Amino acid sequence: MAIDARIPLWFKLAYTAFCAVLVPTYLIAYGPTNFLYFCDVALLTGLAAIWLENPLLASAPAVGILLPQALWAVDFVGAAAGMPLTGMTAYMFDAKLPLFTRGLSFFHFWLPFVLAWLVWRLGYDRRAFAVWTVAAWLLLSICYFLMPGPPAPNPNLPVNINYVFGLSDAAAQNFMPGPLWFAMLLIGLPAIIFYPTHRLLLRLAGTAPAETVGA
Repeated sequence: MAIDARIPLWFKLAYTAFCAVLVPTYLIAYGPTNFLYFCDVALLTGLAAIWLENPLLASAPAVGILLPQALWAVDFVGAAAGMPLTGMTAYMFDAKLPLFTRGLSFFHFWLPFVLAWLVWRLGYDRRAFAVWTVAAWLLLSICYFLMPGPPAPNPNLPVNINYVFGLSDAAAQNFMPGPLWFAMLLIGLPAIIFYPTHRLLLRLAGTAPAETVGA
């Protein structure tokens, strides 16, 4: 049973206000397919989690993005210091892009900390690994079979969403067949990212009150 006021009202309102600005801005700037990215799905799932105070809705995106977004944060700090780690945050320092839009994208930095805090407040729901894995498979399949790959026909529209065609948005990877890369994502993301995060959260976060089944 949910415990009242586990998430402060001011935080709920602040998070909601941010999403109310980001969603229409991103729709205009990048189009609706931008919301197929794992990070955007996690952001909006977090919005539902804070209002419903639902452990599963907080835990599932935490399983999916804590490790990748922690890497984003490290790369951002490194890039700001002139020592980028992966280059994945280079766009945040691109003066050709609107500063306001880049500022909104800074949610990639703070979202993993927010999700970790939500899990700490609400408890970890051990079903999260299975739920996020299925959601990720669905998103990856949509992005691979229905969304465009690189190079981008329009620089403002997303391509190669969730890296289904390789690590670069400039060109598809060519060191293995495309279907093999896609299959590697389907297997590798749960095995290398989601499950280790699941085990870490099980160890560090309190189990949600409704959870009684072993992992």
